[in-house]
Amino acid sequence: MPAQRSDDPPSTPSVAVIGGGPAGLMAAETLRAAGLRVDLYDAKGSVGRKFLIAGKGGMNLTHSDPFDVFVARYGDRQEDVAAWLRGFDADALRDWARGLGVKTFVGTSGRVFPSDLKAAPLLRGWVRRLREQGVCFHVHHRWSGWTDDGALRFATPDGEATVSAAATVLAMGGGSWPELGSDGAWVDTLRTKDVAIAPLQPSNCGFDIAWSEHLATRFAGEPLKPVIAHWQDADGTARQRQGECVVTATGIEGSLVYALSPILRDAIERDGHATLALDLLPGRDEQDLARRLARSRGSRSLSEHLRREAGVSGVRAALLYEVLDKTALAEPARIARTLKRFPFRLLRPRPIAEAISSAGGVALEALDDHLMLRALPGVFAAGEMLDWEAPTGGYLLTACFASGRHAARGVIDWLAQRNA
Repeated sequence: MPAQRSDDPPSTPSVAVIGGGPAGLMAAETLRAAGLRVDLYDAKGSVGRKFLIAGKGGMNLTHSDPFDVFVARYGDRQEDVAAWLRGFDADALRDWARGLGVKTFVGTSGRVFPSDLKAAPLLRGWVRRLREQGVCFHVHHRWSGWTDDGALRFATPDGEATVSAAATVLAMGGGSWPELGSDGAWVDTLRTKDVAIAPLQPSNCGFDIAWSEHLATRFAGEPLKPVIAHWQDADGTARQRQGECVVTATGIEGSLVYALSPILRDAIERDGHATLALDLLPGRDEQDLARRLARSRGSRSLSEHLRREAGVSGVRAALLYEVLDKTALAEPARIARTLKRFPFRLLRPRPIAEAISSAGGVALEALDDHLMLRALPGVFAAGEMLDWEAPTGGYLLTACFASGRHAARGVIDWLAQRNA
């Protein structure tokens, strides 16, 4: 059993939080602020590992979008996530960070970053404050379910440990980056308890394309920026979005691809493949391109002609050779049309272990409005282990923080009602 804190009355309920990512840490903070005893368990040797890696290239904490635009980023789950965000939105997250001595600023893209762009100082300060507030941390504790009498089971370096808790918050992440702890091992455990779970799938991920060996070896890592993606919504409405992506040895990835990953993944599941149409030359008129390319090239090679008349070289030229045969390459209009709507044929998403995040998880219909599992009274869930997804840009992190706080408020209300 966890050691009781000397400043807590013996009758103070003890709540177990399983998972030390942003959702679990925020749940622990909210519960402790309400006067509850809190024990936080993590399978790894330290908490917040994925949070630290996510901030390695510059911690994107949240986004400055207006609330209605912000919640629209959550797609089919926007109404559910909006309920969490009403209790803890992007502005609240910035205020919270300021309380830890971390100032933030809005970048040119609208993304919000800590002033030093680092995750480590924020996490260190947060964990230190949680310890000072009385949250007890237990690392190297991998949750493995419940005993017959309802106690929590943990595999530890010293063997199995069992813990009784008045309530539990599960915040163990999804299935991406399993080496950092979110390996989805909890899925089978919850399914045995009749909890509805949607299959875990990669989100914010790259996609495979059957490149030729030449393109895969010569141009892997080459950026395509800026480009404009064109697609149609389920109702047939034409959409477009400008961004950046990168050609990889296996296909394509990057922020623009990540943002469209739910649409592309669903199309592959439905049709066996997806076609991502990219304008490789934004700002250039297709007819003008065709007119320039129709000029006589004399003794110049086609590659040199493309470079001079259209500014197309390097990876863009290689892509043309990838999809157009000799006959098509002799047609200026066909080249221009391809450059303005280049058809990337996507075969499959990259494995979930490589994805930035995951979709699927505990069905929101399996939870009540307070994020308590309907099949398991007293057990709440939060963060990426729930069935929602969002693009990068601060939306993922903000919803994780907000859901952790929302679940903790649910625990507080549930314990109060039970005691009453």
